[in-house]
Amino acid sequence: MPKALFWSRTDTAGSEHVVFDDRQGLLARGVVLAVDPIPYTCRYHLTVGADWCANLLEAEVEGAGWTRSVRLERAGDGWRVRTGEEGDLDAALRAAGHQPAGLPGTDEPDRLAAALDVDLSGSPLFNTLPVRRIGLGRTPADHARQVSVAWVLLPGLAVLPADQVYTSLGPGRVRFASDTFAADLDIDPNGFVVRYPGLAERIDPR
Repeated sequence: MPKALFWSRTDTAGSEHVVFDDRQGLLARGVVLAVDPIPYTCRYHLTVGADWCANLLEAEVEGAGWTRSVRLERAGDGWRVRTGEEGDLDAALRAAGHQPAGLPGTDEPDRLAAALDVDLSGSPLFNTLPVRRIGLGRTPADHARQVSVAWVLLPGLAVLPADQVYTSLGPGRVRFASDTFAADLDIDPNGFVVRYPGLAERIDPR
């Protein structure tokens, strides 16, 4: 039977709800809501193989008067990236006093070749991918691994190559670091985030 998780954002007004099956890798359908930098809804579909390497991410983001979509699909040793856009997100961002997001997707998909994981910004679900793939829940404390990801920014859906570091801190704790940012995540025995300081906290049914 599918499972479901719900997170409340702590950095802004927003939430995430995902329905998933993790018996053979991960099949997930989720919705991310946030009001910053402008209100948007992101719906995504994620497919991860039994080896916990990402195979497919489809995401569509919608706001007032605009929509964007991106599809990342693993193909051989790289990724195929397709995008779509209706309306003008950048105009909406400028009208709200924010910098434009630029184009969705990437002009250089070859730069994503090393990525085994995808990371949708603002979503605590996607931290589970490297945690499960590396087996951090079973590694000794202070065991660190660098991973390469295809980082998908919200709400603009630009796709960037990024290096991240995950460090086991003992049972139920993992440190996530990227560039100068770091956060110590609380995770459950299945590697799903319970608390991501500064981003989100999981809300379980009562």
